Amino acid sequence: MTIREMMKYIESEYQIINSTPCEICGGNFIADSIGINIVNSFPFDVCHCICEDCGHKKTFKFSSPFVFSDEENLNAFKRDMN
Repeated sequence: MTIREMMKYIESEYQIINSTPCEICGGNFIADSIGINIVNSFPFDVCHCICEDCGHKKTFKFSSPFVFSDEENLNAFKRDMN
């Protein structure tokens, strides 16, 4: 995966976060912290967010195929996800 493809992938994650209203007040979420976590052997981009209006916290998890360093591991990940 190229840097450009990774950036588009990450950008799409932020589009989802930005278009998800707070369940409590309908406000917007802002990223508080971001990191890669391994869940059941799969990498996830985990973004802990907070509502800028009421302070409600929400965690967003996105699969992160770009974490894999080689094509073989990436293909195994794709097979397991399907």
